[in-house]
Amino acid sequence: MNFTPEQIRELAGQFEGREPLDILQWAADQFGSRLAISTAFGPDGLVIIDIAQRKIAPRIPVFTIDTGFLFPETLELIGKIEREYGITIEKLQPDPVAETELYRRDPNRCCHLRKVLPLQKKLPALDAMITGLRRSQSATRGDTPVLQLQETPTGHRYVKINPLATWTEEQVWWYIVSRQLDYNPLHDRGYASIGCTPDCCTRPVAEGEHERAGRWAGTAKKECGLHTFAANI
Repeated sequence: MNFTPEQIRELAGQFEGREPLDILQWAADQFGSRLAISTAFGPDGLVIIDIAQRKIAPRIPVFTIDTGFLFPETLELIGKIEREYGITIEKLQPDPVAETELYRRDPNRCCHLRKVLPLQKKLPALDAMITGLRRSQSATRGDTPVLQLQETPTGHRYVKINPLATWTEEQVWWYIVSRQLDYNPLHDRGYASIGCTPDCCTRPVAEGEHERAGRWAGTAKKECGLHTFAANI
């Protein structure tokens, strides 16, 4: 991966406001087999998968992190996505975690073991990773660039690509509804952002709450660590 930090920042500026299709095709052309989509199958990820699988060549592989606590509805959706696009989604799994209720005592440690470490093991095989991050998702994501160069604690550099960074929640759902895409039925039951099953990790949001208000509700925790463990370069 030969991009400098300055080149990535310049490209991020050029891609500002460009269609996700253009950004994804650029990524496929640049990174080839060392590119993948990372998704937890939220609405944003579903949009990216649909564009990538229907309109991008070569097709971009997809992976997810199976923490062992995924909702049954999420697992069912994964199967539907695989059948719809004729793909096999790679499922990253953590090493066994001895304390099954670690999420109650130390949620940051739980996320690190079940999410961050599996991703860290995957990243050396990639030069670029596509995510569904949007600026409008939360205050902590408000300055998300379309492209960013990151470095893991072990020194591996990769480009994080956020093709929906400038989209709103309404744009995402318009895409899903207008194309009749499958989505997680938990969204119809008030779950705006869906992570792991314990109610201390994911709950429905009340009217007027932010879309990520149901994640680690009642705590100061805002991110699982997947998007914060690596340093921006």
